[in-house]
Amino acid sequence: MKYGFIKITSATPKVIVANPKANATEIIKLINQATSSLAELLVFPELCVSGYTCGELFLSDVLKDSVYKSLDIIRKSTVGKKAIIFVGSPIWVDSKLYSCAVAFQNGKILGVVPKTILPSYSEFYELRHFTSGKNLSRIINMCGQIVPFGTNTIFSAKNNENIKIAVEICEDLFSPSPPSQRHAQAGATIIVNLSASNELIGKSDYRKTLIKAQSGRLACGYVYSSAGSGESVSDIIFSGHRIIAENGSILSESELFNEGLTISEIDTQRLAYERRRLNVFEIDSSGYVNVEFDFNMTGESLTRNISPLPFVPSNEYSLFSRAELILRMQSQALAERLKFTGLNAVIGISGGLDSTLALLVISRSYEILGKDKKEIIAVTMPGPGTSKKTLKNVEKLAKTLNINIREISIIESVDKHLKEIKHSIRKDTTYENAQARERMQILMDIANAENGFVIGTGDLSEIALGWCTYNGDHTSMYTVNSSVPKTLVKHLVSYEAQRVEKYKKALTDILNTEISPELLPSKNGKIFQKTEDIIGAYELHDFFLYYTVRFGQKPEKTLMLAEKAFNRKYKVGEIKKYFETFLRRFFFNQFKRNCFPDGIKIGTISLSPRGDWRMATESSAEEWLNNLKK
Repeated sequence: MKYGFIKITSATPKVIVANPKANATEIIKLINQATSSLAELLVFPELCVSGYTCGELFLSDVLKDSVYKSLDIIRKSTVGKKAIIFVGSPIWVDSKLYSCAVAFQNGKILGVVPKTILPSYSEFYELRHFTSGKNLSRIINMCGQIVPFGTNTIFSAKNNENIKIAVEICEDLFSPSPPSQRHAQAGATIIVNLSASNELIGKSDYRKTLIKAQSGRLACGYVYSSAGSGESVSDIIFSGHRIIAENGSILSESELFNEGLTISEIDTQRLAYERRRLNVFEIDSSGYVNVEFDFNMTGESLTRNISPLPFVPSNEYSLFSRAELILRMQSQALAERLKFTGLNAVIGISGGLDSTLALLVISRSYEILGKDKKEIIAVTMPGPGTSKKTLKNVEKLAKTLNINIREISIIESVDKHLKEIKHSIRKDTTYENAQARERMQILMDIANAENGFVIGTGDLSEIALGWCTYNGDHTSMYTVNSSVPKTLVKHLVSYEAQRVEKYKKALTDILNTEISPELLPSKNGKIFQKTEDIIGAYELHDFFLYYTVRFGQKPEKTLMLAEKAFNRKYKVGEIKKYFETFLRRFFFNQFKRNCFPDGIKIGTISLSPRGDWRMATESSAEEWLNNLKK
């Protein structure tokens, strides 16, 4: 596929024990289905050519002959098919039997990889029939072809340096030192696992946990295919569990006891970026055999889910648990800083989302410290653009949290200041920024006068866009929202509204208020200046931020993902327009981020110059903008 994706299919055929010919027919049927869906990598279960539960029949020459004939039938069926296909089969080499993955492409056998770890405990007795392939590396003659045979084999795409595939088989994953660890350090970005893992109560969850953890630890894609029905049920049962994972996330998973195909796409560009970012990931491919194969880019249609809100968990339970954790992190960090300074929190309250979240965090911090919330110094500073709605929001919030709020109007002081500097009073940047700076001056002076400590309220999205006034709301003594994007701020406030019943009315009203800096005069007491009308929807900007900063992705790829994620909610031209706005603002406003106040990292993205993000103020956006124009 384009943009670094590879279309993956995990397959479970219905098998008949000890009937390779019938099994080959089922395998070929699924190969045809998968390749018609433009699969580029196809993985079948362990020993699916013969069946895993053959027992003593593995010693039979009849089975051996039938297996090799069936493998040749499968090989021939792949002529003209550009997918790389891994099929599980017994293979006999020098009078020894191995459980192997046989790799096919376009009528050729690319290589054979034997199983390393052979379980012989409880219901398993593989050592009775099979030999471990550990440290084997040689060539064999198979179906009239000379092919590599060994565990240390990597299948590398000729025309895509990010696609490198290695194999482990079933128990290999469950061992204390899985071969996939070695394979990843040798450069493999995708691990395929051909498995015959029987089903037990709780085992599917354990299996999924292992696969998620291994794909995350190794920054790799992981494709798992397990044996299903048709295997013997004399003592155990197989469920046909299929899982496709990427870097710690499950992309797609089959139901248990269900044969067929499970499809998704693994982003190998993202994996390559993650490995570059993690400079502890050392590559050593010594001792490995590199087998090249042709990689066919089949298009760009994705089946995997692309969330329009990448910072927000889609599952309600996960969202609530995540929200609680974030709020605890924010409030615990602030409590530690307040304890260290021995000062009280000073905060400007506008009645908007960011200052509301910051005040909720301060409230929690005071609870942690056992301090009286009446000591919180909360100030609302209405100006020419302040609406009646946000003033009411402030009043409701103060009453709800049992916090005293001071009101200090800035209208006269800003007007006097503008006259003193001989400003024309036109509604320009100076007019707007004078208000933000006057508010911060008030907060800082109150902090000095009353043993206080100014808490910043700006969020990650505003920091990325530079949507803050330098030396105004850009400034504080500590900031609590600096790693929380705007789309997540909304969900955190919503969580508190649901968690505490008495908060619900006030917070719901705030959640339903338009996002605005309120720096231009209101009309009939209503909000006139709406941020998203000016710079575009924050959900778009957070999407751009996530893929640009977290994964270093090219704009053309992010644009494609945005089209899929928002599913015609925005026109393509509209997405491009606001993406250009994001890029221009992100690059131009690095000077503001270079001197941003302290604030802890909450998620995977931080723009702190002392932490994750170092960037020259003079960095050019030209190459990114040119890529977007393609």
